[in-house]
Amino acid sequence: MTGRARARSRGRARGQETAVPGASHARGEPEPPPPPPAEGELVGRGRQKSTPVPFSAEAVLQISAGFQQVKLGERGGRRRDFNDVGINTRRAMEHVKDSKLGTSGSPIRLTANFFRILSRPEWVLYQYHVDFNPPMEARRLRSALLYHHEDVLGPARSFDGALLFLPKRLPQKETVLHSETRNGEKVQITVTMTNELPPTSPVCIQFYNILFRRILGILDMQQIGRNYYNPKDPLDIPKHSLTIWPGFTTTILRYETSIMLCTDVSHKVLRSETVLDFMANLRQKCGSERFPEICAKELIGLIVLTKYNNKTYKIDDIAWDHTPNNTFTRGDKDISFKNYYKTQYNLDIVDGNQVLLVSHVKKLGPAGAAPPGPAMLIPELCYLTGLTDKMRTDFNIMRDLSAHTRLDPMAREGRLNRFVSTIQRNPDAQAEMDKWGLSFDKQLINLKGRVLPPERLFQGSRSYDYRPTDADWSREMRGLPLISSPPLENWLLLSTRRTSTEAQSLLQTLGKVSGPLNIRMQRPVMIEYEDHQESLLRALQNNVGPQTQMVVVVLPSNRKDKYDSVKKFLCVDCPTPSQCVVSRTLSKPSALMTVATKIALQMACKMGGELWSVEIPLKQLMIVGIDCYHDTIAGKRSIGALVASLNQGMTRWFSKCVLQHRGQEIMDGLKMALCAALKDYLKFNNSLPSRIIVYRDGVGDGQLHSVVNYEVAQIIESIKSMGHDYMPKLSVVVVKKRINSRFFAQMSGKVSNPPPGTVVDSEVTRPEWYDFYIVSQAVRCGSVSPTHYNVVYDTSGLKPDHMQRLTYKLCHMYYNWQGIVRVPAPCQYAHKLAFLVGQSIHREPHVKLDDLLFYL
Repeated sequence: MTGRARARSRGRARGQETAVPGASHARGEPEPPPPPPAEGELVGRGRQKSTPVPFSAEAVLQISAGFQQVKLGERGGRRRDFNDVGINTRRAMEHVKDSKLGTSGSPIRLTANFFRILSRPEWVLYQYHVDFNPPMEARRLRSALLYHHEDVLGPARSFDGALLFLPKRLPQKETVLHSETRNGEKVQITVTMTNELPPTSPVCIQFYNILFRRILGILDMQQIGRNYYNPKDPLDIPKHSLTIWPGFTTTILRYETSIMLCTDVSHKVLRSETVLDFMANLRQKCGSERFPEICAKELIGLIVLTKYNNKTYKIDDIAWDHTPNNTFTRGDKDISFKNYYKTQYNLDIVDGNQVLLVSHVKKLGPAGAAPPGPAMLIPELCYLTGLTDKMRTDFNIMRDLSAHTRLDPMAREGRLNRFVSTIQRNPDAQAEMDKWGLSFDKQLINLKGRVLPPERLFQGSRSYDYRPTDADWSREMRGLPLISSPPLENWLLLSTRRTSTEAQSLLQTLGKVSGPLNIRMQRPVMIEYEDHQESLLRALQNNVGPQTQMVVVVLPSNRKDKYDSVKKFLCVDCPTPSQCVVSRTLSKPSALMTVATKIALQMACKMGGELWSVEIPLKQLMIVGIDCYHDTIAGKRSIGALVASLNQGMTRWFSKCVLQHRGQEIMDGLKMALCAALKDYLKFNNSLPSRIIVYRDGVGDGQLHSVVNYEVAQIIESIKSMGHDYMPKLSVVVVKKRINSRFFAQMSGKVSNPPPGTVVDSEVTRPEWYDFYIVSQAVRCGSVSPTHYNVVYDTSGLKPDHMQRLTYKLCHMYYNWQGIVRVPAPCQYAHKLAFLVGQSIHREPHVKLDDLLFYL
């Protein structure tokens, strides 16, 4: 599984979109909001630029009772908390209340992509509740009426329509102000102080993020999704018709000892062609008759960018009966899309006959109102974003892209330092910070990490070490017998007439490499099939029987339909381990020994073989990995995969996959899978495990509360179903790879990646969590990404040091890679299983395959 494929298997969260023409319930009417008027101008529908995230339980307690009575719509909308603030899991774990620090390993000096936020001594944020009499519905109008009183409030203020934040205390607890609208209506404004917020309060953290977004706006950076990009400094790659916008991810949160800005480099890849260009090229290729069908297949689901407002939209449909000449109602008048874009954005639409694109905007309507309908987009003004699968498989495109986007540690650190110094040099940005009495540290944070000792690997009767900096033992294991491998006596090798030479080469080389690995391999039954899907499927149906141990298929190309038909038949209808090989992989004689070795290892795994192991000191331990995948083809169903260890050496695994309908909790189906895993463990060991550690991967931003409040209870319930007197020690660890934290080591006088085994459990971890980072893998180019582990439930009493070391050991146990991987092996196995089912099978695999790693 490549990193890109792994990334594609994850749903990418996007920011909320703003309605565009067509976003209405009836005919697709309302327009994007016009530019905000000057502060003194009392017109228009009041609307704030950025919506605050929901308050945590702790924050809600701080807010006055008066504010809690304000309708949600007046508070500024509904937005998901992507940072999981307010979830305090550490306080329930006695053994880590005082310290969560490990001790093993040698110390290492690191810098991290965090900048401390500095404030003047005894800095406090004052919170006020604002009432208008008579009530004013439009938020923009409320802001303008309030901001007339700068002489009382001061230049620094933040107002969301109901709550006002100031860096100073007003003389009176209740201040009454008087304003007048343009229409001469007199309005009384009552400003009541409700709270003094210390710098670490959740509301304060939210305020810092709002303030920082304001500063990024001052720097002319554009928000796309959750990140900010600089469209004025594009990187063009003309030969591939691609443009890269450089940008940054930014989050301000409370960490162990201080409040810090975590920022990392981000890039937005845009295609230079518009959707209209893409449609014109497609029509030329496929002809007018098949164009609507193929166009819908190619475009629906893609993300486009509209540069006039720098918003991204997902294409959900194509309105074949609409053109830019169609009209919609704006206010109380009808206006055509063509005229709207001319008056609103001064854009001329050239092609008056182009169809319109439909995007179902997720943004909710005002409180009490129906949600807006779909947004209608003009193909001529929409730019395609991201890369197609064809582009991803193009080596030249990916190489040229990575030259700009894959920054080494020195370049990444330099860009981050320049970003903060740009903020500090910009007089307007600095003035905004000074008004609030805040500033940023000039340097990245320095901290201490630890490098865990390298693991010794055991293989058969032998054991060996590997070079720690490489995190790879493919050379060291060459020629050594495996722990165990079933003899391969009854197997098939299928190929076409065109690929028969490659099939024979593979067979000969497998014979050479299998002996030293102690894999006993008889000659297979050779079967030739015609180069089409039906012939391949017929060959499988006629030849695969109950005695068949393995099926190897040499495919002439990497066409997905043939691969899918093989996997569907051999995973569901006739459960047999299978191995597919593309003929091109076997075409280079110089690489054939290496390729054949890897294929032989995969075949051994899939039949229940054991390759290598590391020392696991804990006895009667079961490790469980859980991951999920969202299958867009099979009715947008979620696929949950659970993989559990069956023996002491962590070399045998139980695997189960469940398909669920959209909106169902992933643990609903996996409860039965966990029970089945425990029963299998009992059959394997004649006893149940006394300790279970669950690694839960695939948890998106803002979903931690679901794991803590729902999934942990479901896991406990599954365990109890094995018997009321069965109470093993349980730990649940949330694993996150898609994080913005980066660490840099100072080695030999230059900035470099930290070595594999680097653990960080201080400074940049969260005080309310029992969490740590591990850099487990080595990378040849670019900056290494750490993995974040958050222990959300723990009755095991394991010391933090032992939890960290066990987690690192498990990163050595993934049999599809002769090296250390980024996550514990059961998580990677669970991902591979969910990905195979979601991409190719779309059904639950046969129960006979549960004890085999058939999906590698």
